[in-house]
Amino acid sequence: MDDQRQLHINDGGKARPEGGGASGYDADIVVGLDGSPESFAALRWALREAECSRQRVNAVFGWTPSWELGAEPDNDKDWDTMRERMLGRLHGWVKEASKGLDIDLGKIELTPERASGEAALLRIGSHAQQIVVGRRSMGRVMRWLTNSTSSSLAEESQVPVTIVRGADADEHDVQGGIAAALGPTVLGPAAGDDRVKPENGSGAEAAGRTIVVGVDGSPAADRALRFAICRAALHHASVHAVYCWQFKELGVIPGYENAIAPIEAGQEYAAKLVRDIVTARIHDSPATAEALSISTHAFHVSAVKGLLSASRYTDHIVIGTRGLGGLDAHFLGSVSRQVVNLAQCTVTVVH
Repeated sequence: MDDQRQLHINDGGKARPEGGGASGYDADIVVGLDGSPESFAALRWALREAECSRQRVNAVFGWTPSWELGAEPDNDKDWDTMRERMLGRLHGWVKEASKGLDIDLGKIELTPERASGEAALLRIGSHAQQIVVGRRSMGRVMRWLTNSTSSSLAEESQVPVTIVRGADADEHDVQGGIAAALGPTVLGPAAGDDRVKPENGSGAEAAGRTIVVGVDGSPAADRALRFAICRAALHHASVHAVYCWQFKELGVIPGYENAIAPIEAGQEYAAKLVRDIVTARIHDSPATAEALSISTHAFHVSAVKGLLSASRYTDHIVIGTRGLGGLDAHFLGSVSRQVVNLAQCTVTVVH
């Protein structure tokens, strides 16, 4: 990548007209950069994704006073100068992040943007396959109290948003070891585990690579399941479909129309629900790969607690959101906001 001219420069930061959505690999991956280690982790994640999917990657760098690039441009000439400096930064980041990857340079786009924050990413990524950003390293309380760009973006975007949790190689190795040792215990038969195999598939487990997806029968959760299956097929990963249930969400349990059902009956009913949801998606999904493995799990726990627990044992969680945003999301505590802010792994939010 020594020749900067090989990279495509986007002069206007315009969104592409191609259709986006939960699985459209013909659309771009848009990644937001700001010079932080977290955004570099997001860029690296996006490039690795594109290495497998052969998608275009649009690396977006928006000007803001905190990036030490100089005073805010107040005329076109100054902006042209600033733009060249931003392109230099973008080129350096992409060059570093793409080391060791089989990336088509003609599919990497550099976009210096005369705006900062989520508005630029929402506009540029409005037709993307997904928007990727890094998650700031803040404490649990601060992540909840502050309206972070990642959580706001996940609430406002109409395309999937992936929030990458950066970690160094040693930390990933340790996390992987813990997951391999403890994962089968946490996501196992005692919790209502079932393996759902594609009709023509082997159902083989992908070594060390798993995707957890929250399912509940809603349209948003179904789109999240589709996204998870597509990504698992792309990366030869296994999928764990997790249904976190409480009695008030199950409705009437057959056989207990006029009585209070015991926990065991609720667990059995919830396990059947998640099996039926996943089976229907497998039969309808053209992206189901031959070696794809999908396990289903039902847990008697709130969705937030269940998914946050699962985040300790997986690389990636995919969840749907029903559109609760703004003050409602903050004070009522939407599941997606809490998972984005507190999960210990990368999270994708699908509308």
